[in-house]
Amino acid sequence: MKKVEAIIRPHLLDAVRNALQEVDVKGMTVSEVQGYGRQRGHTETYRGTEYQIEFIPKIKVEVIIPDDIEDMVVHAIMKAARTGKFGDGKIFVTTLDDVIRIRTGERGEAAL
Repeated sequence: MKKVEAIIRPHLLDAVRNALQEVDVKGMTVSEVQGYGRQRGHTETYRGTEYQIEFIPKIKVEVIIPDDIEDMVVHAIMKAARTGKFGDGKIFVTTLDDVIRIRTGERGEAAL
């Protein structure tokens, strides 16, 4: 099993969610997060005064998937979230040892 975490632009959440549903992802966790990457934030002007915006608002999407659909899931996220500009985000893929469904005690892929 794999855990896929994607940091994406907030306005692309619906597109990513739809893309993940098309590749048969059963569930996901979505969080509002803030941070910065290589661009180190940006400067905005409000009423003639410049302000440094250090943390950019983003969305973090987390899904737990079987190993066999990893490539399809990563490709679906990349296709839906890519604008071609700085700040498109990142995808992190990690291996999971176990998953346990609290309600039934099921373990492994049966708990997904």
